[in-house]
Amino acid sequence: MIGHATVRQIGRFVVAGAVNTGLTYALYLLLLQALPYAISYTIAFLLGIGLSYAINRQFVFRVNGSVGTMFAFPLVYVVQYAVSIVVVAAWVEALGDKVFAPLAGVAAALPVTYLLSRRIFLGRSAGAPR
Repeated sequence: MIGHATVRQIGRFVVAGAVNTGLTYALYLLLLQALPYAISYTIAFLLGIGLSYAINRQFVFRVNGSVGTMFAFPLVYVVQYAVSIVVVAAWVEALGDKVFAPLAGVAAALPVTYLLSRRIFLGRSAGAPR
């Protein structure tokens, strides 16, 4: 069963993700004016990793950063990128819509991103919500 603390943590994760997604989505739309969708998405995605690290460390998991978490955290986004770029490409190819494709990609990768982030910031015993 998921405890009250974990439910609050998931709520903070969703809020943090919404802020990060909003900012990186705005950047994506700006870049899309001059660059192809895949390049625009990649640049916005990479810049969002740094913001996400700071927000997750301080607001979501409320832990001090370490060299280990700083280097491990981007690996979460390697997984997220792999999942989301497939969704983005499929969305664009199937629907011809470049504007909402990144939002679908983020939504598809959200559960795995939370679980991996939790494990990095809280350790092995936190691999899955209690």
